[in-house]
Amino acid sequence: MIKLSDFDYHLPEELIAKYPVQPRDMCRLMVLDRKNKTISHRIFRDITEYLQEGDLLVLNDTKVIPARLIGRKKTGAKIEVFLLRQIEGDTWEALIKNMKRLKEGQEIVIGKDFSVQLLEKKEDGKALIKLLSSDINRAVYKYGHIPLPPYINREDREIDRELYQTVFAKKEGAVASPTAGLHFTEELLKKLEKMGVKKTFITLHVGLGTFQPIKVEDITKHKMHEEFYQIPDETVKLINQAKENRSRVVAVGTTVVRALETYGKTGKKEGMSNIFIYPPFNFRIVDTLITNFHLPKSTLILLVSAFAGKDFILRAYREAVKTRYRFFSYGDAMLIL
Repeated sequence: MIKLSDFDYHLPEELIAKYPVQPRDMCRLMVLDRKNKTISHRIFRDITEYLQEGDLLVLNDTKVIPARLIGRKKTGAKIEVFLLRQIEGDTWEALIKNMKRLKEGQEIVIGKDFSVQLLEKKEDGKALIKLLSSDINRAVYKYGHIPLPPYINREDREIDRELYQTVFAKKEGAVASPTAGLHFTEELLKKLEKMGVKKTFITLHVGLGTFQPIKVEDITKHKMHEEFYQIPDETVKLINQAKENRSRVVAVGTTVVRALETYGKTGKKEGMSNIFIYPPFNFRIVDTLITNFHLPKSTLILLVSAFAGKDFILRAYREAVKTRYRFFSYGDAMLIL
């Protein structure tokens, strides 16, 4: 049995980053060499020394929406609505705090020109809602809050609209940022391009499930959340070329790994991914991984352990704690060669 408790580590709370380092590419970078089992300490912009001509950098171009809506019932009671994904038009799937206090058909007032109507309470604790506004997109951006992960433990600020978004974010739909991509600046991407590193994109809309804790000790019994992904034909073509030329496919973040390895397993370029990657796992597409530091006992630490080996990852994490790296979404980065 693969036990969840084997993927635990001690993290002092003060190492959880509340804000990112500025400029983005000046955060620390831990470099793990899987072949030699060595660990090096650099800064992120030094990544140019590890990537080479012909490498294919795969980035997730999803864009985070201000998914937290804070409103009130007609009685004045405060209600929080968290948008999960658009079903169709003005109909969304959402989480509603204190949903028990609401009846189907009831409205929550978000702003004077924006309301949410509860259409249906679903069995899994989610809700089907209707957004009521003459211009829904404008209303969501006007009243919505950036959905910072709970461990950041502070209210979002206006600056988070920029900080919690990658510089290449394009396609709206995520409720969490693909955080490994946060470290790239336009200048660094241009520098890599000049070196002959190719870049391409996938889209995977990061859902709230990315923060869902695993509640079973036997991890094989964990049911993985689903996320929508899309891999353009151009990206598939570039991956095939890289494989033919024996160049590396460099995944920027666990979301890219999930999309690419779902495609590798199913051959489907678009759909819902519920792939659960834990050791041992046969990676068909990804050769190199850029990632952040992940929560203990999470699906993401299982994924990086599958890629680099559990013992090596836990050794690296212990060293990161000892040398005071900054952890999680706004924290430092790791390059696994």
